[in-house]
Amino acid sequence: MDVVIAQKPHDRLAALLAEDLAAVNALIRARMASEHAPRIPEVTAHLVEAGGKRLRPMLTLAAARLCGYSGDDHVKLAATVEFIHTATLLHDDVVDESQQRRGRPTANLLWDNQSSVLVGDYLFARSFQLMVETGSLRVLDILANAAATIAEGEVLQLTAARNLATTESTYLQIVRGKTAALFSAATEVGGVIASAPEDQVRALHAYGDALGIAFQIADDLLDYQGDSTATGKNVGDDFREGKLTLPVIKAIAAADEGERAFWQRVIGTGKQEPGDLDTAQGLLRRHGALEATRADAFAWADTARAALAALPEAPVRDMLSDLAAYVVDRLN
Repeated sequence: MDVVIAQKPHDRLAALLAEDLAAVNALIRARMASEHAPRIPEVTAHLVEAGGKRLRPMLTLAAARLCGYSGDDHVKLAATVEFIHTATLLHDDVVDESQQRRGRPTANLLWDNQSSVLVGDYLFARSFQLMVETGSLRVLDILANAAATIAEGEVLQLTAARNLATTESTYLQIVRGKTAALFSAATEVGGVIASAPEDQVRALHAYGDALGIAFQIADDLLDYQGDSTATGKNVGDDFREGKLTLPVIKAIAAADEGERAFWQRVIGTGKQEPGDLDTAQGLLRRHGALEATRADAFAWADTARAALAALPEAPVRDMLSDLAAYVVDRLN
């Protein structure tokens, strides 16, 4: 495999889908407008135009193309997916009290929490308007379920935060909600709008689900060993917020009494002191939690690539396979 291709498959996918992506961006700009509340496009533009990769809408466009779709409803669905994603980011940054997103100050920091929440609500409403315009009840069902699952995953994460009894299965349920649900819905609706055979629709869902899980596990690992310049978020944010992500869950499972007391203090009660992040990183390394988490991410990426076997052979399928490899290759 060409090394450059392995590193930047989303760029190749964006080039292949350039015309469709331009239509999606134009539709996003048109639908995020508000005649009566200019703050809505201001806040939305800050996030939508912040240099994100448009990964989720690209998945919808790619799935539709792979299944031979020739209409234009896939553009509406791709914009829908991006609006749902952007709305959840606006809400997440308020909940997490985040100050940085994609290397820039968050909307809640530049404006206020109220603006972020209300603009997020507006984008959710816009997303449902777009879904309805496709005239497909099945598409509406898939994306409405995804929106509910995302919220459910966020609430589950909130209740699991600082709870040292959180298991890997609960973590996986959270990840399926907060991340994989939108990935799998994005790919699935691309197949549905193209009237693809059911085995292909199922394969697209399975691909998106596994890709989303691999993506989130990789993100959670990078929180402990990443480069904030490259990731656009502060290293240790999850630690400071008391999130029980996979590396920490694995380390706690292997902890002795003293280590467990440390985790209870810094995560369970949130009483953190200078140097605690360094100590946590040392414990993660000592118990092989970082390597084990990395192995899990690669296994999910392999699952995503295997799901593509049921789909037609085409350059876009190869790019989707490369994309699954790329989301974990950034861990190397």
